[in-house]
Amino acid sequence: MVKPRKSKPLAIFMEGIGDDLREIVTAPMDHVRERRRAREAFKDLQMSIDHCLLKTSVEGLKMDERYEKNSRGLEIFSKSWLPETSTTKAIVCFCHGYGDTCTFFFEGTARKLASSGFGVFSMDYPGFGLSEGLHGYIPSFDVLVDDVIEHFSKIRERSEFCNLPFFLFGESMGGAVALKVHLKQPHSWDGAVLVAPMCKIADNMVPPWLVTQMLIGIANVLPRHKLVPQSDLADMAFRDLEKRKLCSYNVISYKDKPRLRTAVEMLRTCQEIERRLQDVSLPLLILHGEADVVTDPSVSKALHQKASSKDKKLCLYENAYHAILEGESDEMIFRVLGDIISWLDEHYSLKIRQS
Repeated sequence: MVKPRKSKPLAIFMEGIGDDLREIVTAPMDHVRERRRAREAFKDLQMSIDHCLLKTSVEGLKMDERYEKNSRGLEIFSKSWLPETSTTKAIVCFCHGYGDTCTFFFEGTARKLASSGFGVFSMDYPGFGLSEGLHGYIPSFDVLVDDVIEHFSKIRERSEFCNLPFFLFGESMGGAVALKVHLKQPHSWDGAVLVAPMCKIADNMVPPWLVTQMLIGIANVLPRHKLVPQSDLADMAFRDLEKRKLCSYNVISYKDKPRLRTAVEMLRTCQEIERRLQDVSLPLLILHGEADVVTDPSVSKALHQKASSKDKKLCLYENAYHAILEGESDEMIFRVLGDIISWLDEHYSLKIRQS
């Protein structure tokens, strides 16, 4: 197990921000009110940082943000990016990673996909980003997946999209979410793009067996407590040092120790998915950095081998870390994006020929 590193001071790399912004970003963000306040205060600054993804032009795109209550009474934040000056080829439904949101680095990925003709929809899970709920808390992974299915089902019902192909796109923990969505809806999707999917947490990220059993027991009593040891994810996920520094600007991401119930639910989900790899049957594109020490690339290889999908492709990137769409060199990031767009174009064309 990797020993936890001491936390870096918040906003350490945000040079030049005033005391008012520093006060906002260092405030506790357990409640969604504080997260929404922080995002509003930092929105323009976030979009001006020096990252290749966020330099993508927004011309010819239609973007929409909204808050809607779901069937459980939780206010869910969602965002969409649609081609405005060209025909929409297909819809891509994005599932974000652990602690993350759909309003930071993914903005650039979504713009690139939409500029290539794909409509992109995403949501923040309850307890993450700008959606209601205790920050970083997953009381039930299955309920989270049901919330995702509910949200994307509303998009599928829209008349302007009903005849279009629909693809899942999951990154890291979002890969597990996407796979669980597919396993619950085995015939509803035309394919899935999985980027460093959380099919198994890397061994060096999991506490020893005895500690894990103790944490599982404590989680039944103190589910919301932040007691799970963890290394600095940005250090382990981002190979490019300058891009790693930019993670500080993702001010509403969950950066604290995992809550006990959240950690237990993620571990159980990985175990379930690892047992059910052969049940995965939809067209698959799996992309993983070979040097990833956050999620285990060997299980991506096992998913590619064991999935019953007749149409499956695995792309492994030598020396790349976990965040292959955000934390590598510009050249690598655009290579990965190019592989994704080429696969989506190929499967969009295939679907059109079949219909």
